Amino acid sequence: MATVPPSPTHPGDPAGGTLRHAHWWQRTWVRYGALSTLLTLSGLVILALVREQTGTEGFLVGLGLAVLPVPLLIAAFRWLDRVEPGPWPNLLFAFAWGACAAALIAIVANSFATRWIATATADPSGADTLGATVIAPIVEESAKAAAVLLVFLFRRRDFTGIVDGVVIAGVTATGFAFTENILYLGTAFGTDQLTGDRGIASVTAATFFVRVIMSPFAHPLFTVLTGIGFGVAALSADRQHLRRVLLPLSGLLLAMGMHAVWNGSSTFGEYGFFAVYAAFMVPAFGLLTWLVIWTRQRELKTVREELPAYAVAGWLTPAEPYALGSMRARRMARGYARRHGGRPAARAVAQYEAYATSLAFLRHRGRRGRAGADFVVRERELLHELWHRRAVARPALDHAARATAPPVAVTVPPWPVYGAYGYPTAPAHPGYPGYPAIPYPAYNPYRS
Repeated sequence: MATVPPSPTHPGDPAGGTLRHAHWWQRTWVRYGALSTLLTLSGLVILALVREQTGTEGFLVGLGLAVLPVPLLIAAFRWLDRVEPGPWPNLLFAFAWGACAAALIAIVANSFATRWIATATADPSGADTLGATVIAPIVEESAKAAAVLLVFLFRRRDFTGIVDGVVIAGVTATGFAFTENILYLGTAFGTDQLTGDRGIASVTAATFFVRVIMSPFAHPLFTVLTGIGFGVAALSADRQHLRRVLLPLSGLLLAMGMHAVWNGSSTFGEYGFFAVYAAFMVPAFGLLTWLVIWTRQRELKTVREELPAYAVAGWLTPAEPYALGSMRARRMARGYARRHGGRPAARAVAQYEAYATSLAFLRHRGRRGRAGADFVVRERELLHELWHRRAVARPALDHAARATAPPVAVTVPPWPVYGAYGYPTAPAHPGYPGYPAIPYPAYNPYRS
């Protein structure tokens, strides 16, 4: 289960609460309404433009073929985000921005720039080449980066590191590639209708092979470089203003450069595409995949290192940091909860895992001097959310820790031991076994 509850908010929080004495344009419902309207209008316009260029039949064929890689790409990015799953609304916004707003900006700006260059130089062929290798990378990567920037600015609590930047950027690029593939595949189908080509020899088949089979990750790969820049900036302290500006810009420039090389591969000769694919795209894809997986393992290590302080303070049991720092143990805990308490119990455990991970990352940033001014409030909110779900989560995580921990020799202490992992046992919670009735801790481990 990869769902995550909405981040708890406190009064006066502009990211999710109600602003006191706020101007009308600062109200949450106004911003959501304006954003939804913008994306809806962009979607309708891009739909009309693509359908006009491809025809109704070509549009339907392009839509059916372009949608095939989307679930696989979304699932891949969600898998990367399993340690601290981001809210679905952020991903939905990113995909919609890429598919609607960014695609519309790219179509309009690219067409205008190419026509202007062709008129100014009287060289339509050169204008097309220049538009594809220079204009398109700048326009398209900037349009996609806008979604990452918006999430970075207005959903700062959900944007805490490299993986968050990779996921938001990748989902945005997936939406953009989806719309672009509809256009290319629909246009290719229209060409085949005119020439009468069918089967493997058709333009549609060739376009499908190149864009969907060989390079479905192309656009996500470019934009992920921008996301990494924003992710590293998110790890920087608030006072490091220059670093927080230069890093995203560097990532954006790298994305534009790689996009330009990819688009220009057709001008490098008969085998230019395959040369660029083998020399740049595949190694870059492998390197970025390794980086993201390595970052994910670092996040799990952070969970195991930061949460023991809360276990010492009584907020968690001693077994929980180990279980929460293992994806296998997390999955086993959700399965245990589902077997004993049904889907609501499994959902509560998944929420508990998400809140505990957020707490570990918050403390990690605090120890490094990178926490925001609302650190104490945010920590209290997360601890409260954990305490509220402990009745279901603790027995499940305790079971997962027992099942996944390596066997070790244990020396029985000369003093009485209460409970398997050191917390006192108590009468079971109604409807769910193993709930320890211990008092609400008042100790804040960060201030120790």
